[in-house]
Amino acid sequence: MTEPAWADDAADVRAFAARLGLRGIFDAHTHFLPERLQAKVWAQFDAAGPLIGRPWPIRYRQSTEERVEFLRACGVLRFPSLPYAHRPGIAEGLNEWSARFADGVPEAIRSATLYPEPDVVAYLAAAIDDGVEVVKVHVQVGAFDLLDPLLDDAWGLLTEARVPVLIHAGHAPVGTDLTGPEPMARLMAAHPRLTVIAAHLGAPDYLDFCDLADRYERFHLDTTMVFTDFWETTYPASLTARLRDLAPKVLFGSDFPTIPYPYVHQLEALERLELGEEWLRAVCLDNGERLFRGR
Repeated sequence: MTEPAWADDAADVRAFAARLGLRGIFDAHTHFLPERLQAKVWAQFDAAGPLIGRPWPIRYRQSTEERVEFLRACGVLRFPSLPYAHRPGIAEGLNEWSARFADGVPEAIRSATLYPEPDVVAYLAAAIDDGVEVVKVHVQVGAFDLLDPLLDDAWGLLTEARVPVLIHAGHAPVGTDLTGPEPMARLMAAHPRLTVIAAHLGAPDYLDFCDLADRYERFHLDTTMVFTDFWETTYPASLTARLRDLAPKVLFGSDFPTIPYPYVHQLEALERLELGEEWLRAVCLDNGERLFRGR
């Protein structure tokens, strides 16, 4: 039987976990979308569209089923679908698709999204009743204000349910007037008990997002694409020490499948920080399991 093309990539991830004595990896940031929408998203990356800003080859362009099998072969124990709405009227349908995806994939972190629209509280309440575990928000793509009045009750609902919200709010890769640490700071000031995971460590404003993690008990950071050779940014000299101090609040994320390098490269990029095996074990498995089990 011929091995799949990604077999060596998966073996490298398993070897990384074995070196750390981990039984697997917890990936807080992966994407699975309906096929037509996934194709449109990839087309934006292929064209280096206005929200991408640079050539961005996609390494893992297999079918949904093959991509699930790849993560299983890597030893990834949990992973979300993280749909994100870019216009009104589509969030509820994306949530229904993601629920069906999770029903068929035991490892899936049950995911949903939202958009500032009149029925947002109704479909979020339905998702919470259905057991949603994480809600994805992409400020750059959605082009909406985190403090849009239509979202106020939605944030309150998620706060009370303690459902984590994974928010891409940083300026990277291409900033807008709605991205950056200031909108996120205003959201947290208005909803200080909201459980947040800031994607990409809030790149490129890393220290500002670290400050939010220091200030708010339920504010977390994910490592998605940060410190990889592909990620073009300047890192503050103090960032490594801040991540050491924030160890319990840092989660591994990959952005699979829309990455231009082998999956293991993100893990090795974190290893290069030389923060030690205990830190890596926490980030790559323990913190994610604790956050989602303890919500």
